Amino acid sequence: MTWTIALSVVLGIIIKMVMSPPSAVVEWIFSKFALHPKLNSKDVTVTYIGKHLEEVEKNRLIDYFNEATFLKQFDIFPGKEKLFLHPETNVTPFVINVKRGKKDSKILVYCFADYVYVVKQYNKKVVAYNLRSDNLQKFTLSAKVMTKDVI
Repeated sequence: MTWTIALSVVLGIIIKMVMSPPSAVVEWIFSKFALHPKLNSKDVTVTYIGKHLEEVEKNRLIDYFNEATFLKQFDIFPGKEKLFLHPETNVTPFVINVKRGKKDSKILVYCFADYVYVVKQYNKKVVAYNLRSDNLQKFTLSAKVMTKDVI
């Protein structure tokens, strides 16, 4: 009799944990499938016009990227991926290469005056979306000015 009660209590606890997991577990699961992921500066390399950014600039760019507000996602139909990967624009993108475990992804960040255009490429998939970040747009403008002075 006591075994059935103990077994039912253990089963009840397991069912309760599955039905309402702790918020840390839920956050971890959602972060795995997030369209606009939070990046860790240790896992990424950032290049601009073929040159790697310094550690301080890279950390600042990643912080601004993480704080950006998601606006909308674009629908990409099969065969149209190249239009999103190489848009016809004068803006030079920041290229963020992300390595998480065995998974590699590439994020292209194009900054315009009123929004930030992001193209994310991973596992032969391409996802494009818009962000809003004043800090990221100002950072991009200052980076363009700095590279023009060097060249």
